[in-house]
Amino acid sequence: MTAEPTIAHRVWRLGADVDTDVLAPGHAMKLGVEGIAKFCLESVRPEFAGEVRAGDVIVAGPNFGIGSSREQAASVLVHLGVAAVIAPSYSGLYFRNAFNVGLLLLTCAEAESLHEGDHVRLDVSGPRVTAEDGRVLECEPVPDFLMDMVRAGGLLKQLQLRLGKDKT
Repeated sequence: MTAEPTIAHRVWRLGADVDTDVLAPGHAMKLGVEGIAKFCLESVRPEFAGEVRAGDVIVAGPNFGIGSSREQAASVLVHLGVAAVIAPSYSGLYFRNAFNVGLLLLTCAEAESLHEGDHVRLDVSGPRVTAEDGRVLECEPVPDFLMDMVRAGGLLKQLQLRLGKDKT
């Protein structure tokens, strides 16, 4: 998992109500995750897909992932190397899809106090986010079974690991 406390993660700031159509645009859905990823956030941050780097984090306002139930909206962020999304709240469907594909979501009431381009440190054991200015933002606890999914790279990979272990 890329969300280690020793890594400084670059922040990409988004607003509230980021919907799944913005993350995985309908016109790209026939392309598969790799193709869809090229268009991720194109309507609000056209530079995002080309400039995001592995380990970067998205910080957003409330209601991240509203809209359709398309799993690709979380999968594209994993494909692009996003380490985590930090927001005050998420769509229930997006929340589950994200963990199913191994994307860490941190629910943090103070997420919007983080700034574009800042570097933050994630401590998933807290969980907490430490900002560049030293502020520590406490996040809601992530249940162990969801963290296990993230560490495994998603539910399918977690099940494959379990089946592999059961055969030995």
